[in-house]
Amino acid sequence: MSGIKSLAGQTLWYGLSSIAARFLNYLLTPYLTAILSGVAYGEMSLVYAAIPFLNIIFTYGLETAYFRYANTKEQQKEVYNTATVSLIFSTILLTTLMVIFNKPIAQLIGIEHHPEFITWSAFIIGFDALSTLAFAKLRFDGRPVKFASIQIAGIVINIVLTVFFLSVCPKIQHNHPNSFIGIFFNPNNAVGYIIIANLVKSIIVFLLLSKEFFSFRWKFDSQLWKQIIIYSSPIILAGFAGMINETFDRIMLRWWSSAPTENAALFEVGVYSACYKLSILITLFIQAFRMGAEPFFFKQAQSERPQRVYARVMKFFVITICFMFLVVALFLDTWKILIQNPAQWQGLKVVPILLLANMFLGIYYNLSIWYKLTNKTLSGAWITVIGAAITLVINYLFIPRYSYLACAWATFFCYGTMMVVSYVWGQKHYRIPYPTKKLVAYLIICVAMFGAYVFFERLNLGIWANRGLAILLISLFGLMIINVEKNEFQRMPYIGKYFMPKAA
Repeated sequence: MSGIKSLAGQTLWYGLSSIAARFLNYLLTPYLTAILSGVAYGEMSLVYAAIPFLNIIFTYGLETAYFRYANTKEQQKEVYNTATVSLIFSTILLTTLMVIFNKPIAQLIGIEHHPEFITWSAFIIGFDALSTLAFAKLRFDGRPVKFASIQIAGIVINIVLTVFFLSVCPKIQHNHPNSFIGIFFNPNNAVGYIIIANLVKSIIVFLLLSKEFFSFRWKFDSQLWKQIIIYSSPIILAGFAGMINETFDRIMLRWWSSAPTENAALFEVGVYSACYKLSILITLFIQAFRMGAEPFFFKQAQSERPQRVYARVMKFFVITICFMFLVVALFLDTWKILIQNPAQWQGLKVVPILLLANMFLGIYYNLSIWYKLTNKTLSGAWITVIGAAITLVINYLFIPRYSYLACAWATFFCYGTMMVVSYVWGQKHYRIPYPTKKLVAYLIICVAMFGAYVFFERLNLGIWANRGLAILLISLFGLMIINVEKNEFQRMPYIGKYFMPKAA
């Protein structure tokens, strides 16, 4: 239990930072959907769909390789030195190439009129890449407080600058046409200023991490580097495929949309991107869990019978995301106020599908420990490639007819397939005693509850009747979990005493 308690503590800090940072960042969603046109929001979404994809190239799996090979303090130094030297040279090279080929890249993702967006994004990706190992070092050293502080500081800076460029500057220019603001400010370049705000944030975050980043020495172990690259190469392939599954569907929607005009296609991208963000609650928890779990799982592998710990972690994880699914899906009519453009509410039907898809993704991240511990990262790459193939085929076939609804279902089937394949494959190579039947039952019950709620909602008894049913369903699910998992809760620190049978 001490291992799970440690993981819970780490996840809590990473969770608080991620939730706070994402929540602050998410405040931009109602702001941006209100201030940007649907077309401009679509352009911005395309840029931010491409950035994570390119980030995979810049970091090429070094973060996971660092956790894998930094087993002792001495090894940690050697790995950090070699990986950082490699990262510096590769970042300079790749950033330069992106700047040189900014026009072809802009044309590829559908923003051919704004190649400067690619140039600015190149530097964002470059500084973020340089920060990757410094953040990983904080995680490995068990310093979530500093990690959280820098993450939140970066988001606050981004928000402040975005509001300054999009709201403050136009007012100053309007009231004082001859002020210094007029020298650089162009009111027709809203998306550009959003990217510039992000660039400034990335630079400041890198500077805040300077102590960790510059703790390396200019020592490069070529043999160790070869081991790292061999280990991380499949992760790069998995990363490419993963980004196709996670963000590239916005670009595919732009390519294959049957909308009659370019602006109409961009509007569809904006609708899908805005609604996708309503799955944020589950996404937040998954991100926080990953940050705490990855170093935890590698360290736990050295202990006795780690498989039992992994199985229990999975159980608590699934219970948590089931609650999150119900909270978002049953109160979707409330969550939609975060999208300030009512024209984009037409895409809300994709949210429950995306919530389930992200639940599958979170379970897959738990399952993926088998190929990381057994050095079968190529297996993980193949699983992700299978998912990417499903995403590409479904989107190609059905986007022209079903628009962003096809993207949502492609995400669902992609992550669902990856989850099942990883489970079956992993149990053959690294058996973990997951309570599979029980976890599947929890997922089915959640979906059934949502189905019952949708049926009840169609009776049109009013919003308060709907909310009352939603609260009742969540309470019933909670009571069921408490009853079934009573023994587990009794073993937990702090809260276990509340589940102990009362003395006669």
